[in-house]
Amino acid sequence: MIEGKRVCVVMPAYNAAATLEQTCSELPRDVVDRVVLVDDQSADETVAVAQRLGLHTFLHRKNRGYGGNQKTCYAEALRGGEDIVIMVHPDYQYSPKLVTAMASLIAVGEFDVVLGSRILGVGARRGGMPLYKYISNRFLTAFENLLVGYKLSEYHTGYRAFSREVLETLPLLENSDDFVFDNQMLVQIIRRGFRIGEVTCPTKYFPEASSINFRRSCTYGFGVLAASVGGWLDRMGFWTPRFLRRDGRRLSELGPAEMERDEISSI
Repeated sequence: MIEGKRVCVVMPAYNAAATLEQTCSELPRDVVDRVVLVDDQSADETVAVAQRLGLHTFLHRKNRGYGGNQKTCYAEALRGGEDIVIMVHPDYQYSPKLVTAMASLIAVGEFDVVLGSRILGVGARRGGMPLYKYISNRFLTAFENLLVGYKLSEYHTGYRAFSREVLETLPLLENSDDFVFDNQMLVQIIRRGFRIGEVTCPTKYFPEASSINFRRSCTYGFGVLAASVGGWLDRMGFWTPRFLRRDGRRLSELGPAEMERDEISSI
């Protein structure tokens, strides 16, 4: 808890057994009230490690993709009643120690969303981000800033903190179940007028850290362009894509049967 606000960390997990314990060991337990892990049909011992660590753990009955995993993460966090929800990847690519700083910026009312940016400062390349990913990150971010009329250092970080209001308001069920979910969500946040803050975040690239291959990176890139164009069309008043419509489906409309997950441990 921080400033009287309860904090939930959510972890969308896929084959994270090798790094999960180290990630959890660096979470600031004086601030974090609950940790929710959603396993997306991992082929390793992720679930067993999560149970041993006492995490509030859910298992998808079939692989639903990165975006689908996040939908379950946020839905379960909201069911728990916490005020601030922070997504921490269990692959130890981002420093869990920044949870306190990110939660604080929301708890004191300065921002509704806080992003851990790999681009602010000099952390990305020093941390081992491949050059092609760095260049594509900078290009896509510049394109997105231009089209959606905002200014962020990057749109592609997986380290994110949200107020409860943000997760209750956005039509997240209209977003993709794939990696472009992250970008669609940021466009939704910007178009709804929520306040976004950024903190510089060191990052690490190593074999166990999650990464998508070049082919899927290209698919993601085209999805990012489509989301940005959709944001521009909505901003200009020409047309509003489904994921930006005010009547889009929210997490509160996600029934237990649709979630296709099993609660396998709880604290």
